[in-house]
Amino acid sequence: MLRPPLLAAARAFSAMTEPPLAGTIRAKLTAALKPSHLQILNDSPRHGGPPGAETHFSVVVVSGLFVGLPPLQRHRLIHAALSAELAGPLHALAIVAKTPQQWEQDPHVPPRPPCLGGSKHERRGAGDAASA
Repeated sequence: MLRPPLLAAARAFSAMTEPPLAGTIRAKLTAALKPSHLQILNDSPRHGGPPGAETHFSVVVVSGLFVGLPPLQRHRLIHAALSAELAGPLHALAIVAKTPQQWEQDPHVPPRPPCLGGSKHERRGAGDAASA
């Protein structure tokens, strides 16, 4: 385990190397939820986003503030912390929210579902053109 000064340096370095929206997500969730573990994954490339896109994210948040709260309330806290981003550039957010005890007992993160690509309208339109 890293000692506090090394941990702070590692977090600062991570924040400097993250893309802008990922860094904002990290800062806001850290300030609001004081997580003991925070993982942020940019899933945008898996969803057909152009290089550098920041529209789809997955987060794993482990926080003592979640103790006694059902999953829906935990998700609401995360959504509240990221309300400005969810209203704008952040299109989709997958959430795993655990208490420190839950994380200690099971640090498993379920696999993210694959993206099917495109929208329903795009797929329907492509099929219509092929049958014409």
